[in-house]
Amino acid sequence: MLGGLGNFAGMLKSAKDLQGNLARLQEEMGARRFEAASGGGLIQATVDGRGTLLKITIDPKIASDVELLEDLIVAAVAAATAKSQESMKTDLASLTGGLNIPGLSQMLGG
Repeated sequence: MLGGLGNFAGMLKSAKDLQGNLARLQEEMGARRFEAASGGGLIQATVDGRGTLLKITIDPKIASDVELLEDLIVAAVAAATAKSQESMKTDLASLTGGLNIPGLSQMLGG
């Protein structure tokens, strides 16, 4: 009977450790920066590890073609966000030992 309680205490400790590690990962992801470019570097987007857009850089050569500019901005932001999400997914898999916990990445902003 006591063996079961020991296992439960161990599970609680593991859950608490995981919670602390997740909080640390969330903070780290907020500090990370991911950049991507489109249009051969005419547009550059920077997002943080949570996927929040931080910066757009536009080469003045492209400014006259608004439709192309819009498309390239969307492409650069999407690519930078994808890098951020892939990093989060990799870090979460490492942290959870590959265990898929539904909704965890969304909870952390990924």
